[in-house]
Amino acid sequence: MRIALSTCVLLFLATNGAAAESSYLYNARFVQAAPGKLIALIDHYKSTMAGYQAAGDEAPLWLRHSQGDKWDLMLLFPMGSYSEYYSADRIARRHGSGRNTAEAAAYLIAWQEDLFVYGPPLNDLRKAWSSAGFFHLEIFQALAGKQPELYQERQMENAYQRALKRPENFIFIKDRGAGWDLFTVGFYRDLKHYAESADIPEKDQEAAAKAAGFEASNRIGPYLRTLISAHHDTLAVAVK
Repeated sequence: MRIALSTCVLLFLATNGAAAESSYLYNARFVQAAPGKLIALIDHYKSTMAGYQAAGDEAPLWLRHSQGDKWDLMLLFPMGSYSEYYSADRIARRHGSGRNTAEAAAYLIAWQEDLFVYGPPLNDLRKAWSSAGFFHLEIFQALAGKQPELYQERQMENAYQRALKRPENFIFIKDRGAGWDLFTVGFYRDLKHYAESADIPEKDQEAAAKAAGFEASNRIGPYLRTLISAHHDTLAVAVK
């Protein structure tokens, strides 16, 4: 069992100066409902939310796919660290609360995958989540040896967004699990807020791109594609 950041993640974060803001552990679970069972699955997850506190755990943050990738729901389970989450006391409290959501949901799920990631502090994430109704999630598989450059590129895109007074993305870095290396989530009020970037003058986009370290605004995408072997985009909405 790992009880701290793995050596490869520590080196990765230290190389990019990200250890302070990316040291909180999460379990990202991507779930595809069985045919015709999405609403039942959402209702099932809603019914379990109150049980997390009794078990000594943080309730997950979650969102619902609107268009893009094949999954229907992403649940982000706050863990803190492996040592906290798998401590004897926390395990005993889970057993004592009788919480066993996996078995109860099995017949509602066609496919799921789990990715353990390090990301931003939980309080920062919950604050952004509480005021958002629309999300843009991008998930990446890096080319061999390109993981640090991919993380740097995501930081550069955040600098670009910041210069344009647009919401920055929260970055999550893989520790173990599914084959993805990194994913980001952008938080927006609604679809209109997400689409407002189309109204930004080209000269402002060019200035922001160059200030962030890109050759030009129309080179951001092509540069990203020199670093990755796979990339999935998903637009999602808050679960009501």
